[in-house]
Amino acid sequence: MTWHPHLWHPTTQVASSPEPLQVRSARGSELELSDGRRLIDAISSWWVTLHGHAEPAIATAIARQAQQLEQVIFANFSHEPAEQLATRISALTGLERLFFSDNGSTAVEVALKIAWQWWRNQGSERRQVIAFEGAYHGDTFGAMALGERSLFTDPYEPLLFAVARVAWPHSHWGDDAVEQREQVALRQLEQALETPTAAVILEPLIQGASGMRVVRPAFLRAVAERVQAAGALLIADEVFTGFGRTGDLFACRRAGIQPDLMALSKGLTGGFLPMGATMASERLYQGFISERPEATFFHGHSFTANPLGCAAALASLDLLQANPERFQQFEVRHTPLLEDLARHPRVRRPRCVGTMAAWDVDAGEASYLNPVGKQVQRHCLQQGVYLRPLGNVVYLLPPLGISEDQLDRCYSVVKQAMDTLVPV
Repeated sequence: MTWHPHLWHPTTQVASSPEPLQVRSARGSELELSDGRRLIDAISSWWVTLHGHAEPAIATAIARQAQQLEQVIFANFSHEPAEQLATRISALTGLERLFFSDNGSTAVEVALKIAWQWWRNQGSERRQVIAFEGAYHGDTFGAMALGERSLFTDPYEPLLFAVARVAWPHSHWGDDAVEQREQVALRQLEQALETPTAAVILEPLIQGASGMRVVRPAFLRAVAERVQAAGALLIADEVFTGFGRTGDLFACRRAGIQPDLMALSKGLTGGFLPMGATMASERLYQGFISERPEATFFHGHSFTANPLGCAAALASLDLLQANPERFQQFEVRHTPLLEDLARHPRVRRPRCVGTMAAWDVDAGEASYLNPVGKQVQRHCLQQGVYLRPLGNVVYLLPPLGISEDQLDRCYSVVKQAMDTLVPV
């Protein structure tokens, strides 16, 4: 295949990247290419394919819904799929209100705008927003501002608002110094919260795009306690971590924290359709109920609460709740395989949470631009496994339905790839 004359692929430098692979179909944990080759999708197609490709129950639910109601404006209308989904996710998150959007970035934007305007509606001057070092919250402007400044945000720096930053004391297996780093980070947070703060945003348990950087649940509980004591709002970005990815339905549940706002996407529809959702507490929702027009939350999307996406999400939730052991026990499946891989001389800082297993490759600078990731990716592609390392960070994040043989194959191929690397 050659580069298509009319397509523009995401996060891809055409001048130095190989031509894209043509996918003909997908089933379960495998992608079938136009030349007949099959690849194990070991990263769930950018973390969205939750159960597996072409999951029959979700496909059937979408087809059934398409014959009844495919789309309707959600400003003047409501519909049963949206109402059912809101009721179910509210019960699972402890947050009473659901606002629909289109993807992860917009779900974060909605959370940020709700938090900011809620304080304005209260007549408060709280303006500071706190985020964590290394964070990634999306590619729209508000989400970019919340994220770590980097190569990806440099062109837009003059347009991004200021955010206070606190250290993210990520850890790995055998990390004996993590408690000390946590105390440093908590002191930084306490100092930052001395300034009247509107909201604190975090990715619970795992910072995904910055390198699968894991923190302990105890740290998140300490953060939540301090945010609550300071009167600020806590936003949990569960775009990646939600829907079983961390061994519970939501990372906040596993960590034992209750945010005021929660951003959801990716696995929300099982990976079938784009959809975002922002959960908010009833207290925040009531802060927008007023006879004053300016108190209204003036935000919306053309495809808000799309019925097809809602049907997919409901079917996905049915699968998750009918088979909780699929995500609850996935960490047990990873652990012995990762323990074996961790003995490799090039593996550093192994870590595992739920369906995610990651490690650093000992190959010079820790950077997204470190070429070792592309070396690993090329080898794995040749052996039938699709990975997309984050620079020198290699990770596995397969669909829940991956078989034992397929998961074993992923680890075997990755180990072979590590063996081919030139010694440092």
